[in-house]
Amino acid sequence: MYYSGDTDCAAGSTCVYNNDWSTTTTSTTSSTKTSTSTTTKTSTTSTKTSTTSTPSGSGSCSFGNPYENGYTAYLSPYYIAEVNAAIATQSSSTLKTKSAKVAQIPNFTWFDTADKVPTLGDYLADARSMQADGTKMILQIVVYDLPDRDCHAKASNGEYHIAQNGVANYKAYIDAIKSYVVQYPDVRIVAVVEPDSLANLVTNMSDSHCANAHDAYLQCTTYALQQLNQCNIWLYLDAGHAGWLGWQSNQDPAAQLFAQVYKSATPNRVRGLATNVANYNALHASTPDPITQGDPCVDELSYVQAMSPRLTNYGFPAHFIIDQGRSGVQNIRGQWGDWCNIKGAGFGMRPTNVTPDPVIDAIVWVKPGGECDGTSDSSSPRYDSTCSLSDAKQPAPEAGTWFEAYFEDLVNFANPAL
Repeated sequence: MYYSGDTDCAAGSTCVYNNDWSTTTTSTTSSTKTSTSTTTKTSTTSTKTSTTSTPSGSGSCSFGNPYENGYTAYLSPYYIAEVNAAIATQSSSTLKTKSAKVAQIPNFTWFDTADKVPTLGDYLADARSMQADGTKMILQIVVYDLPDRDCHAKASNGEYHIAQNGVANYKAYIDAIKSYVVQYPDVRIVAVVEPDSLANLVTNMSDSHCANAHDAYLQCTTYALQQLNQCNIWLYLDAGHAGWLGWQSNQDPAAQLFAQVYKSATPNRVRGLATNVANYNALHASTPDPITQGDPCVDELSYVQAMSPRLTNYGFPAHFIIDQGRSGVQNIRGQWGDWCNIKGAGFGMRPTNVTPDPVIDAIVWVKPGGECDGTSDSSSPRYDSTCSLSDAKQPAPEAGTWFEAYFEDLVNFANPAL
């Protein structure tokens, strides 16, 4: 999944060339988690190949890196519509042109409520129709509707609650997704499974909300992996980011938990882990951000390289996709735990399967830039105080809704420039 575009630094930033896949940008102005979200073609053939085997009861499945072999990433109609609506309100012709480019960069479609699931069938049908000329499509989705979701924050609380039949409702949600997946066995799907969930079980069990959700999270995640274990889907469990599970004391417990879930579900379609989802970390930081002090993993590359041998040791497949959608500008957070609408952020390096380490399958954009991380309105039931910190752009609407001022910042500060 290649992207060929401008490689200039964003205006007002200082760029340091690191290598062929990474340029580090530092904001020239000082600034004192993860969130919800919801075609032209942007890929070329790679020289790498996939292997094929026949798992029991699954027919002949293709394995290996799903982003290899010339697959073209499907562009989300939902996101294109959001961007087009934004363009209609913009007065600057330069901004309009840059915004239009964003709509042509593939990102993931989030299924964060059950009522969105039927659109998966529409997207799969559309992707299938695009394959009539021999093009091979890949549809990227996020499975994100656990009961008592976002147990250690408030901005992205979901529709299901454990005490109100949440586990059964979640299973019905997964069954609905599966029903569409199996109808289109000829369309390749990459799915990120439940951002924040397992990472919270590693580090936040002192929070009663997470402790109470522990068993349901494991049960539901296992069910999702088992039911979505189809030949045309590649599953990546969410693994937080370098500033969360990259700390020395968190690495081994995290690897053990991922392996536990993997072995419990016994799915052959789990490819690995997704990192930095909806976050801001650099792939490779030549000059580590001061907020990373004390963490041996100062960026996502060092994080996946640290986790890879641990995962392998515990029997989990050590492959990764890394979200770089909002990582264009570094050194803009007050502390590493800040995640909400960070001021000064810009769109980052474009999706590609050209990566600095073989364990990384692809650089992707999981978070649809412009969809809000969380509201700054303290009267809202889903208000999280993180969204009112000094490094959070305000005023901000509810999580998942369009945040035009923030989208324009992402466009204007994009690196490479749009």
